[in-house]
Amino acid sequence: MSVSEKLRAAALSIILSWGWKRALIAFAAGALSVLAMAPFNAWPVLFVTFPVAVWLIDGAAAGRAQGLPAAALAGFWFGLGYFVPGLYWIGDAFLVDASTFAWLMPFAVLGLPAYLALFSAFGFALARLVWSKDGSRVVALAGSLTIAEWLRGHLLTGFPWNAFGYALTEPLALAQTASLIGIWGMTFLAVLIFAAPAVLIDRTARARASWTAPIAALVLLIAMGAFGAVRLAMHPTRMVANVKLRLMQPNLQQDEKFNYSAKAAVMKKYLALSDRATGPNATGVRDATILIWPESAFPFFLTREADAMAQIADLLSSGPKTVLITGAVRAPDDLPPGMRVTRAYNSIYVIDHDGSVLSIYDKLHLVPFGEYLPFQDWMERLGFEQLTRVQGGFIPGTVRHTLKIPNAPPALPLICYEAIFPSAIGTPDGRPGWMVNLTNDGWFGITTGPHQHLQQARLRAIEQGLPLVRAANTGISAVVDPVGRVVAQLPLGREGVLDSGLPAAIAPTVYTRVGDSPAAIFVAVALIFVIRRRLSRG
Repeated sequence: MSVSEKLRAAALSIILSWGWKRALIAFAAGALSVLAMAPFNAWPVLFVTFPVAVWLIDGAAAGRAQGLPAAALAGFWFGLGYFVPGLYWIGDAFLVDASTFAWLMPFAVLGLPAYLALFSAFGFALARLVWSKDGSRVVALAGSLTIAEWLRGHLLTGFPWNAFGYALTEPLALAQTASLIGIWGMTFLAVLIFAAPAVLIDRTARARASWTAPIAALVLLIAMGAFGAVRLAMHPTRMVANVKLRLMQPNLQQDEKFNYSAKAAVMKKYLALSDRATGPNATGVRDATILIWPESAFPFFLTREADAMAQIADLLSSGPKTVLITGAVRAPDDLPPGMRVTRAYNSIYVIDHDGSVLSIYDKLHLVPFGEYLPFQDWMERLGFEQLTRVQGGFIPGTVRHTLKIPNAPPALPLICYEAIFPSAIGTPDGRPGWMVNLTNDGWFGITTGPHQHLQQARLRAIEQGLPLVRAANTGISAVVDPVGRVVAQLPLGREGVLDSGLPAAIAPTVYTRVGDSPAAIFVAVALIFVIRRRLSRG
């Protein structure tokens, strides 16, 4: 039996599978697909798993209602297989305060993936609705899954984590296409390219395997790599003059970060670490013009603690007018001093060398069940609380704006997972010179989660042509140039400081100018094409 005959036999066994065997195949294909994401980046595995998705939809034709329920069920199991191992690390957050939240861990580790798998189910069903028996069915799957992934990234506040397009972000040359079409265009191309081998089981008029689609996919992949190589060569890393960054990664455990009694120990560690000399001629914080601390850095309300503000001013005044950018929980402005704070903002402060606050940004896109509860008052009356245990939940900010920083370009602030949303980058006050992402991935331990988070944040730099500076409590802190090169980084789970220049921005990218229009055009043309193809063949 030849290789092509063995492939066809394997495909037919998938197409003809039913019941639990079909569900198991879909789940396994989804689970293997996670290997395409960080930190593994083994994207060739998708040349196996996405054809399986095509064959599962082929086999749905045997079901009722034109195969739509069977296709949706296959999509659900594929999605569940993809999201359970891809998001298992969320369970670690429920072990930080295990006595309170550990019982919810199974619901999070299985419940969230099950919800997200509904979008995969929709994508498979939509593809089946416009399905045909020729190679155009790969185009149908690409368009339908892109719609499903876009919906996943937007409905009910959205959660576009591990969108399929991130498979094409390593090596870096491939990722450069995002500067033209963004993550949703990359998602369309990823499905189109990786599902193409499915048509090898089709037969042409001469009873030969159809190689047109796989060869076209390979050519497209090579073209993306060539474009990326040229773009990288055209944009070497250049630094902004007279700006020196120092990122502090304290690697604090979560029980310390949210324990007021640890206030003195936390401040002592931050101050000592920030002023640590990192070389024979280094002078600590005096070498930096901008010092950056991570999200929610303090177990207290920073500006309500005069002694902490005085310690910060003393640290900053030792440098050449060093400015601090730090995350902190912020009490509402209209709350009188001395009154108990029941609700607060998750914020970023810019603090000048004399201790004065220059700018504040309040996080807009809060994390459901982490920073607030849907139907907050009702759920609190039932005894529920979010992971951060802030009664009433955090208050969302009102507008995204740049942070004005002395002697440096204005910065776009992004707190935690705001960096995974491409639409979060725009501001009404002009294009920033860089993005600063403060995060606390300590919730998720030494897992794949922080690696995935960095991968997604880095793509925002490529999409926008803006450098990204990322300070994380437990890592991975990094400085990324505007084409996605990691200029410097601190590894996950290590305490330390990271000294670097600030990469300079490049001209606005095509994606900056036109947004998701290319992805929308891809999907519209794809669906028109497959619908006309289906109608013409009856």
